[in-house]
Amino acid sequence: MLQTSAGRTRYIAEVGVIAALYAALTIVVAPISYGPLQIRISEALCVLPYFTGAAVPGLFIGCLIANGIGIVLGSSLGLMDVIVGSLTTLAAAYVTSKIHTKGLVPLPAVLFNAALVPWTLQVMLGLPYWFNVLWVGAGQLVACYGLGYPLLLLLNRRRSAIFGLSGSASRR
Repeated sequence: MLQTSAGRTRYIAEVGVIAALYAALTIVVAPISYGPLQIRISEALCVLPYFTGAAVPGLFIGCLIANGIGIVLGSSLGLMDVIVGSLTTLAAAYVTSKIHTKGLVPLPAVLFNAALVPWTLQVMLGLPYWFNVLWVGAGQLVACYGLGYPLLLLLNRRRSAIFGLSGSASRR
């Protein structure tokens, strides 16, 4: 798809839209998007790499923006949160893009965030790691499976219209 000018343009547009959606959804509900007791509504978008490779950089850029703005809002844990959180999102999105089983699509975001966000909380705030694995993991389950999985099913029904995938061109 990226071999044509139109394909490259579409890819860049998808990256931008996904990044903007992730950042906006995080910032709009900022009080619950940051910290040890968080449910990032934007993490529902973690299912998008199942449909388009543009979601991998899109989610990363969106998280980078959201965590950067979180510093300004006083909600973020600073530069460490921007770096570790954004790279965690990038890794989870990449792994998600390789998954072919719908029921497993939200899982990388849950596991990566449940493992790495508590580490950041421990380093920056001295909070207990394993306690926060449970809290962050629970928030990720709500966002990724409670919101993201229904989104996956909804988008899957309209994937050709939304993502330009049809018949054998569709990955799944």
